[in-house]
Amino acid sequence: MMRWARPLVGVAFVSGVLLGCASIQNAPVNLPGTPPNLANNLGPAFEENTSADETIIGLSFSGGGTRAAAYAFGVLSELERIPVRGAQQPMIDRVEFISGVSGGSVTAAYYGLKKRAGLADFREKFLLRNAEEGLQTSVSLATLSRAFAGGINDSTGFPRWLDANLFHGATFGEFRAIGKPRVWINASDIYNRTPFVFGAVTFNAICSDLSQYPLSNAVAASAAVPVVFAPVVIQSFPTKCDQPLPAWVARVQRDRNASPMLASFASALTKYHDGAVPFIKLLDGGLVDNFGLSGFTISRLSSDTPYGPLSPKQAVKLRRALFLVADASAPGPSPEWINTIEGPRGSDLVGAAVDTTLGSSVATSFTAFNSTMNDWQAALIRWRCGLSAADRARYGAGPNWSCRDIRFFVGRVGFNQLDPVRADRLSKVPTRFSLPQEQVDDVIEAGRDTLRGSPVFKAFAGSL
Repeated sequence: MMRWARPLVGVAFVSGVLLGCASIQNAPVNLPGTPPNLANNLGPAFEENTSADETIIGLSFSGGGTRAAAYAFGVLSELERIPVRGAQQPMIDRVEFISGVSGGSVTAAYYGLKKRAGLADFREKFLLRNAEEGLQTSVSLATLSRAFAGGINDSTGFPRWLDANLFHGATFGEFRAIGKPRVWINASDIYNRTPFVFGAVTFNAICSDLSQYPLSNAVAASAAVPVVFAPVVIQSFPTKCDQPLPAWVARVQRDRNASPMLASFASALTKYHDGAVPFIKLLDGGLVDNFGLSGFTISRLSSDTPYGPLSPKQAVKLRRALFLVADASAPGPSPEWINTIEGPRGSDLVGAAVDTTLGSSVATSFTAFNSTMNDWQAALIRWRCGLSAADRARYGAGPNWSCRDIRFFVGRVGFNQLDPVRADRLSKVPTRFSLPQEQVDDVIEAGRDTLRGSPVFKAFAGSL
């Protein structure tokens, strides 16, 4: 959540009883689907768009406004500078997966759309721009009344700015047709208290045409801070078609030991599909996962194969994989009330509660992600070692191939990995969508430096 929003949340919380109860209407823009375009939601099999490299990289970009977007950009920029050992290509060409949330979703979506060419102009087109222009971000009686009507800003202004300045009408149809990296944009379904992943599985469950959905609206939903923004609304069309849910949904609902994240996501899909939730209300994805790990974690846990979301060919060729969280979050504030009996009060209290919730969720989500990756590596080894000679040849295993020669590296880079003075300075960069150039460039450089200095990244690069 953006820190500049917390005073608004706190003041709105204590002032609500004084205000009216009108609501803001935010019309959904997603369109109903038909069997043909729901089939197109799945697009070409992802395995057709993946490379069969021995090395792959998956990235997750946290929330945190422009600060998070700039930090993610710094990590990508450094990957472009570093060559793959023994190859001509830079590391960035091995990025197969990106999952983004809130501010991090802006960088994820733009890089997914423009690829390496997007690194040349993202700083000027977004990071140095005021993405808050046209938005209300100050506290007043007028904004408080809108806050309690559903949100100080409706769900049209920010996506309109994003579309005009970054995405230029791009939809998921265009986004998904241009190949790797596979990108997940994550928001929060506030009714079901679960991630809402903009992808084929979710949109098929609501019988909606993903290919027509604007990319800017998905990014805006991922960054919709409560109270500051009204929820983005997605409509379900359960009577429009008879598209069955994936088989894994029923399997997960029968499994009492299923991952809590996957179980809650499967439950939400069932409610969408059955018409129990005709209007899905989405807010900032950081509310349920501020590391942005949901998209990839769900994709892996829901796979019916030991190798998914990789293709069999890629799973056989794979030797080294890096999964890295670019974490631009900052430690919670240390206000004076920790040294006194009094306090916290008002907005400080609400802000502290939000920080506590987010801090707990990110620690839990990274631990779960690390466990998922370890389990996946073990499953891949078992599957590879069980292949017949014919299958090994069909999937491209060479004469010296070893079924056990596969290693995953899982890590996180963040401000706290820098020297304390610099880390403290960066943690004070506000989580707004408008920052001065010196702060933007400071955060970008931090992304580059923390990647270069990461022990996990060094071990990965050294193992190639």
